[in-house]
Amino acid sequence: MKHRLKLLPISLILLLFTLNFHAQENNLELNEAEYFEAPGVNILAFSNWYNGLFSDSKISGIEIIQQGVRTATNGDVRLHSTPEQWDDIPTFSERKVDVENNSIDTYQHYPEFDFEYMIRARAEGRNLYLSVHLEKPLPEELKGRAGLNLEFLPSAYWEKTYYMDEEPGIFPLYPADEMLKNDQAVTAPKAISSGNRLVLAPDDKSRMVDIQSMDQNLMLFDGRNKAQNGWYVVRSLLPGNRTGKVLEWKVTVNSTVGWTRKPVIAHSQVGYHPKQQKVAVIELDRNDKIASEIELQRINRSGERETVISGKPERWGEFTRYQYYKFDFSGATDSGLYSIKYGDVVSDPFPIDTEVYNEAWHPTNDIFFPVQMDHMIVNEAYRVWHGASHLDDALQAPVSTEHFDLYAQGPTTDTPYSPGEHIPGLNVGGWYDAGDYDIRTQTQYHVVNNLVHAYEDFNLNRDQTLVDYEAKYVDIHNPDGKPDVLQQIQHGTLALVAQFDAVGHAIPGIIVPDISQYTHLGDGLTMTDNLIYDKELGELEVKGNRSGKFDDRWAFTSKSSALNYGSIAALAAASRVLGSINDTLAEKSLKIARKVWEDEQSSEPSLFRHGNTTGGDLNQEEFKAAVELLISTRENTYARRIEELWPKIDSNFAAYAQGAIRIYDLMSTDFQDKLKNRALQYKEEIKTFKEDNPFGVPIGRGGWAGNGQVINFGITNYLLHKKFPEIIDENEVFQSLNYIYGTHPDSSISFVSGVGTRSKKVAYGMNRADFSFISGGIVPGILILKPDFPENKEDWPFLWGENEYVVNVGASYIYLVNAVNSLLEEVE
Repeated sequence: MKHRLKLLPISLILLLFTLNFHAQENNLELNEAEYFEAPGVNILAFSNWYNGLFSDSKISGIEIIQQGVRTATNGDVRLHSTPEQWDDIPTFSERKVDVENNSIDTYQHYPEFDFEYMIRARAEGRNLYLSVHLEKPLPEELKGRAGLNLEFLPSAYWEKTYYMDEEPGIFPLYPADEMLKNDQAVTAPKAISSGNRLVLAPDDKSRMVDIQSMDQNLMLFDGRNKAQNGWYVVRSLLPGNRTGKVLEWKVTVNSTVGWTRKPVIAHSQVGYHPKQQKVAVIELDRNDKIASEIELQRINRSGERETVISGKPERWGEFTRYQYYKFDFSGATDSGLYSIKYGDVVSDPFPIDTEVYNEAWHPTNDIFFPVQMDHMIVNEAYRVWHGASHLDDALQAPVSTEHFDLYAQGPTTDTPYSPGEHIPGLNVGGWYDAGDYDIRTQTQYHVVNNLVHAYEDFNLNRDQTLVDYEAKYVDIHNPDGKPDVLQQIQHGTLALVAQFDAVGHAIPGIIVPDISQYTHLGDGLTMTDNLIYDKELGELEVKGNRSGKFDDRWAFTSKSSALNYGSIAALAAASRVLGSINDTLAEKSLKIARKVWEDEQSSEPSLFRHGNTTGGDLNQEEFKAAVELLISTRENTYARRIEELWPKIDSNFAAYAQGAIRIYDLMSTDFQDKLKNRALQYKEEIKTFKEDNPFGVPIGRGGWAGNGQVINFGITNYLLHKKFPEIIDENEVFQSLNYIYGTHPDSSISFVSGVGTRSKKVAYGMNRADFSFISGGIVPGILILKPDFPENKEDWPFLWGENEYVVNVGASYIYLVNAVNSLLEEVE
């Protein structure tokens, strides 16, 4: 019997062809940037490494980017089910990319355990196979401890579901899982669920991930049970007594054919002055096509929109993973509210008006700085931000000690005090450095310097805060007749002077000794009983102003000439402005500055260095001290030293330019000529930023995002423009502030909380566990994860490199806003 070939209907053939074509389109492939890519999916394999300064910063290992959002990180072998920041991390050895086999092998080890391993990430079709390979069996002490982890961002999975095998579940909004204790009384969360196959977010294709373990059990944990910054963790333990490929997962990240990221219209959320240049930057997916037109629309009082300017945006090119276009609407000068429309995307509304910058610095002045004040009760209406903390400051740090937060004490104390002895007089002034509670001297003197120049250059007499040192009380929204900026300068100066009074030199800083205190969130007062520690007393015993509770901060006191110079620069500057509110402190500040300068100039420099707490470059810090002393005294000895430092100024002009311009009129004609010629070279040098990115500013590539650098760039350009307007254009100043306000990659959010139509509402301050913000705080901004992913998360505050407030950036921001306003007032 003959069998006839049965022909399939043409519609079914086309359907099968289409499904097969789409399946191929969904395949993961290694791209030129050496990560795996499919439509709407990127999987990085150790493109980034753990932060060398702060251990685990959630930017390492296997990482998943799904529809433009990084949702998973830290795919690696870890020794805990829910690792915390300072838990053990491996040492990186080697990364091998095999394009032919569509795989990446990464070699690592834990030296303490003599444990080496390799992780292979291999793409096959739509799947990524993650496997762990061992040449030697797992060390005995790591059995039941070492496992393959992959961490998922909680905020990306809130209000979403999962399947573990056939069992359904809902991702917990808040951690409330059972905690278990081991034999050492160490707690760890019990797994939420376990099985062989986990499907995350089957209800949401944009977040759906399917993980199958080919041999070992999968477990799902909620790391927030151990720490508020924990992530959801998927984990399989490594088996003992095996070599070769000991563990493998098949990971399928849902891919969507034809997906393109929604365009971003990057613009200033604060708005624009009528007379300034106005340029929006359009950020597009690399696979997107440019729309025919873009429109500037004016919004009238009835809510109607009228197109004011339209046209085709001008292509700039590619930066990181996106393509960029520019839209210049400088011709719009009428006061009013506007928005920009590109295709189906409409920007947040923003004003064009002569007053847009007048109040933009007020939240930083009125709220952020008072909230950061240490050693004071800080009240705002019905709210107490924190009590008067750390009134027991501080104990001498032990010698030859390296702290976990970049402080260190050298082989001697460099003070009259013995390790553990109380150093009196340090419990005054200073600001909480950032989202934590240390007083980092290098930060303190930068704040004082910037605020002094802001006060001098722009006459900032705003008064909205009461500061009462006798009561140790600060009351926000309560004028007390004294300019707030002067009171903040005084607060920083008190802390700097206290160091010289106590030990005779500047110190790296004051910080809690224990991680359990360091990770404290909330009111700083609850970190300490405010009583001086006395080791002779029992832990619960109190006598007078002393107690046996070891909760006092350590003072790291190793002498550093760079810190001395940086501190006396601030003191010399403060002496010029504090006379109206504290003439005694003003006189004392200048006296200390002069004496310490003489001491440093007549002796060999102290070169103790550690982390980022012992001052900047020695020559730069000496230069700054000479500049401020020259401005304060007009004495030639400081001018002569500045002349001698010209080779340093010339070789690193951007770092010296601000100070050099400030003393321009006090220097010789030869110095002035050299400075002007160097400004001409600088003009050519900064063109590289316009070639590098469409925003025209220096965008950093480190583990800490670069808003501070961008602001400083704007200040430098302002001072150069004021002195040499024919060389440096005013737009070199405006673009820095526009960047901070929203004209930047990834989004159009203002990086100043509470400033602009849409601004940072979730940030890394002392309040970060509440997913809230401190008005006027400035976050670090866009972090560019290697090789090409710009990120700033608005739904997860705990990524400090993107979202941590720091006070020195706040001070420089106050200067830049007023600089821009000053330029525009001159135009008017």
